Amino acid sequence: MSYYQKHVFFCVNQREAGAACCNNLGAQDVRDYAKARIKSLKLNGQGKIRINNAGCLDRCDEGPVIVIYPEETWYTYIDKEDVDEIIEEHLINGRIVERLKI
Repeated sequence: MSYYQKHVFFCVNQREAGAACCNNLGAQDVRDYAKARIKSLKLNGQGKIRINNAGCLDRCDEGPVIVIYPEETWYTYIDKEDVDEIIEEHLINGRIVERLKI
């Protein structure tokens, strides 16, 4: 069994000279929000959900992006409401959020 049930990686990469990247779209703030939200729901820790920073996930044109393991599901999002939907539907209820999937 995995140490975490679900492992969520938020690309928070910052590229130079204004090149397209997730952090230009507020990725770090949204990642921090998701981590706090998972903690407030008491879903963090061993055997539960882990929210992590990731460097470039090389999908900048589709960003901001996250990937959830072990399902290997990729999402994009616009705002915290989208991330709330991913938390509720995917992480809690095990249902893919098709409208955000990339």
